[in-house]
Amino acid sequence: MRAVVTVIGKDTTGIIAAVSNVLSEKKINILDINQSVLSDMFVMVMLVDISSSTVDFSALSTELSNLGDNMGLKILAMHEDIFNTMHRI
Repeated sequence: MRAVVTVIGKDTTGIIAAVSNVLSEKKINILDINQSVLSDMFVMVMLVDISSSTVDFSALSTELSNLGDNMGLKILAMHEDIFNTMHRI
């Protein structure tokens, strides 16, 4: 099973490291990552494999959201199926 993780906020040092660390601790593999900085705004989208995760998806989503709050970012985790359904034409 896969999920999409999005991160948006003011660019600061360590954003990728902090998010990657949380995922690594939970045995979640990053399959693909795309990030850019637009002026001083950081935007990142990750496709991750959650099939071996050591926590349930709700706990992961909450932890990432809390990390975002602590770093002044908006971090959202969404199951791939929900993401695809929302963006289906």
